[in-house]
Amino acid sequence: MSARSARKRQHAISLTAALTAALLTAVTACSSTKTSGKSGEEVQLVTSGKLTTCTHLPYEPFQFKQGKKIVGFDVDLVDLVAKDLKVEQKIVDTPFEGIQSGEDLNSSKCDLAAAGMTITPVREKNLDFSDPYFDATQALLTKKGKNYDSLDDLKGKKLGVQQSTTGEEYAKKHAKGVTTRQYEDLGLLLTAVKTGQVDAGINDNGVLYDYANKNPDTEVTAEFDTGEHYGIGVRTGNDALRKQINKTLKKAKADKRYDKIYKKWFGTEPKK
Repeated sequence: MSARSARKRQHAISLTAALTAALLTAVTACSSTKTSGKSGEEVQLVTSGKLTTCTHLPYEPFQFKQGKKIVGFDVDLVDLVAKDLKVEQKIVDTPFEGIQSGEDLNSSKCDLAAAGMTITPVREKNLDFSDPYFDATQALLTKKGKNYDSLDDLKGKKLGVQQSTTGEEYAKKHAKGVTTRQYEDLGLLLTAVKTGQVDAGINDNGVLYDYANKNPDTEVTAEFDTGEHYGIGVRTGNDALRKQINKTLKKAKADKRYDKIYKKWFGTEPKK
C-alpha cells in the first residue's frame, strides 16, 4: 500500500469514527420515557429526565417570572404532564414566532410548546395540538376613562398589537382607519398602553383582565367574540406525547385538579 493510499484509508477511518460519535451523541440526547398510559407508548424527550417546554415570556398569568422562578397557569398544567412521565419540567424562553411556526419543535429545542397559544388552521399545519385546555377571546385594554369601547372609536388613533398573535390578525381585519404598532411581547405592549405610547392594546382577554386588576389606571373596555381555544403544541407526528398530554388534561379535569389550578391563577373556577 502506498503512502497516499494509507493516508486515504486513515482519513476514511477517521471520518467513520467521527460520524459514529455524532450518531451516538444524537441518540444519547434523545432519551426514552414510558408514559403512564395503558398503551405503553414511549415518549421521546430531547433531554434525559426533563420535559422541555418552549414558551415566550411574559404572558401573565399563563407564564411569567416571579423572582427567579417561572410560574403560571400553563406551567402548573405542564407540571402535571411531567409528573405523569416521572420527569421534571424545564422551561425555555424563546420568541413566539419560532414556537407557532413549529421551528423550535422541529429543531428539538423543546418537547412541547405551552404559551397561551390559540389553535388555528395555519398553526395546525406547522405542529400538532393537544385537546383544547382554555377558552379565550380578544379584548381591548385602554387607560381608564378614555372611552374607547370599540375599534371604531380608535379611528385615527394608535393600537398596540403583539406580533404573530391572533390579536394582531384580528386588528388587521377589523381595525379600519387605525394605526397599529407591533410589539415583540406582551410586556412591551402593556407598557405602551400604560405610558400612552398607544391609545389601546388588543390581546387575549385572560392576560388583559389580569393586568387591569393589578393596574387600576387601566381597564378592559371591550371583548370581541373570536371563540378561541388554547392548545399545547408538539412536533407534527409526535402522537405519543400528544396522547399523554391529553390523558393528563382529561384526568386533571375529572379529579378537579384543573379547577384548582384555574382558581389559583384566575380567582374563580372555570365556567361549566
